[in-house]
Order: sequence, then structure tokens, then C-alpha cells
Amino acid sequence: MSRSPVRLLGLGVTAAAMVFSLAACGSDEPAAGGGGAEGKKIALLLPESKTARYEALDRPLFEAALKASCPSCEVIYSNADQDAAKQQQQAEAALTQGANVLVLDPVDGKAAASVVNSAKGQNVPVVAYDRFIEGANYYVSFQNEAVGKLQAQTLVDILKNAGKTSGNIAMINGSPTDPNAAQFKAGAHSVLDGSGFKIAAEFDTPDWSPDKAQSWMEGQLSAIKSGLVGVYAANDGTAGGAIAALKGGGVNPLPPVTGQDAELAGIQRIVSGDQAMTIYKAVKPQAEDAVKAALALANGDKPEAKTEVQGVPSTLLDPIAVTKANIADTVVKDGIYKVSDICTANFATACAAAGLK
Repeated sequence: MSRSPVRLLGLGVTAAAMVFSLAACGSDEPAAGGGGAEGKKIALLLPESKTARYEALDRPLFEAALKASCPSCEVIYSNADQDAAKQQQQAEAALTQGANVLVLDPVDGKAAASVVNSAKGQNVPVVAYDRFIEGANYYVSFQNEAVGKLQAQTLVDILKNAGKTSGNIAMINGSPTDPNAAQFKAGAHSVLDGSGFKIAAEFDTPDWSPDKAQSWMEGQLSAIKSGLVGVYAANDGTAGGAIAALKGGGVNPLPPVTGQDAELAGIQRIVSGDQAMTIYKAVKPQAEDAVKAALALANGDKPEAKTEVQGVPSTLLDPIAVTKANIADTVVKDGIYKVSDICTANFATACAAAGLK
């Protein structure tokens, strides 16, 4: 798979620093699509902040891309804190403030259809950002089933390379209200169901909450601990919760645990050996594509689209699996993190062993 630019979220890295580092490795040319959109108001409505990427990357990268393409345009920003009703109110407020386009990453994909209907009733187009919304004018995200397949295949490969061909896998999926989570889950099942390993327990994590993932994992250990060989965790937050439960339950050595979003904490767990892998996605191109589409729609034009999803013109980007072996060639090389961000004092020895310097 060819290497995409980058995605991700660092809890310990400031948004400003990350925007600077990402801008440094991107093109110096402003994104196309701003002509004629001067003075437009673009609403960016993000779903929550428990997943660190939204405030650390998506918001600042989107705002930077809009400023580069349309200096006189205004961002109307809101974060719904994982509350679908609150997001509906934020969308209505944005429309009242004169938003010309809504760029919406929904808390609940199905519930967000009412936001689309309300916006369209006022002739305001909607860009579905990261998560699909039926009836949107445009959708930009990633090959979501491919994410689940990549997570699961990497887990299976790690197990088989260690000489394991059977055993229990615990499966910790994402939020049941997130349409992407269902696609990650489907992609993972397409690999795991025929792998020879047994899915001994499975959980859909409300709100992508690490605490809920940890509590569930703690409750499963007595039944599956003896034969547990791996954990499929849908993102780095749930991976962190699972790993805390495993350590608290005395599981040693830890089985390989998957993740997604290449959070700084997830990368550090990979370096230390607590987490096996994560998925690295290109947030910068995603944000820039959303801006380009929003400005086109604000001008009354159709955005460029490479495919369709359920009749919605779409752009879908490729994910990348990150393990200890390619941290330097992915998140470090692309400027997401410096080695010094990853290799703090607690990880210095592990970083040296991994060749990070």
C-alpha cells in the first residue's frame, strides 16, 4: 500500500506545534476552491473530545486550510461532547448565524440525517466529515472496512509469526452510534472469522469510552484469561483501556492489542511493547479536502469526487498500519511527532531498543 500523508492525535503535543509541523511537510500552495467564496461562513461541527485527534488535529488543520484558501471566510466552530442533541442545537445555531455550508462529523450518523434535512431546507449544503451521513452533499473519510481488515490482519500475522494458530481473541469495537465503527467491525470480522482464532467475547463501546472498554475487559478476564492470545481494539483509546485491564488482572506477558488513530500515547505503548499496532490516517489531506469541497459548495459548484458512497459523492483515503518497525518511517518522517515527543524519559530505553533516535 502506498504511504499517505498523515493523521493523528497527540495528547502531549500542542495543536499549534502539530499544525506547524504538518504544514512544513505539506505543499506551500493554498488549496484550490476559494475563488468566489470570499466572506462565506463555514461551520465545522465535531463530535467529541475524548478522542484526542479532533481538537489536536482536525480543528486546527481545517481552520488553517480554510484561511489559506479563503482568508476572508469565517469558521463557526462547535464540539458536541458526544451529545447528539447538543450537536443538533449547534447545527441550528450555525444556521442562525448564517453558515453557508455545514461540515459535520456526527455524534450519531442516523440522527444527523435530521440536521441535513434542516440545512437543506435553508439551501445550506452539508459535507459529511469522517463519518457518513445519508443525504449529505459530499463525504470525505477513509476506507473504513479496510481499516478493520488491516487491524485484524496485522493481529493475525503477529500471532502466526509467534507460532500461534488458535486461542481466544477479545473484540472491543467502537461506539454503536458511529457508522464508521460498524465498518471497522465488519472489516475485522471478515479477517478474524476465518482465521482459526476464536472470538471469545465482543463489546461495542459506548461513546468510544476508554473507561467503559477497561471495565468490560476487566469483567471478561476470569472467563477468557487462560486462553487469551490477542485483543482487537478499534482505536487507541479503547486499546489503552484494555491494556490497563490486562495489567490490572495480572496478564503477563500481554497479548498483542490493536489500535487506531496513532495517538501519541498509542505510539508510546507500541514502543514499550504494550500495544502491537495502530492505524495511521491522513488528517491533513482529509481536512484540506473538506475545505475544498465546502468552498466549492459555497460557490454553488459540485466538489470533485473520486467515488460515491450510497449515492453521496465521496473521497476515501487509505489507512496505514503502524508497528514498532515503521514508526520512524511514518509518524516521525511525516512530521506528526518528533522523536523527542515519543521518547520521553519513561520511554528512553525502549526507544533506543527500537532504533528511535
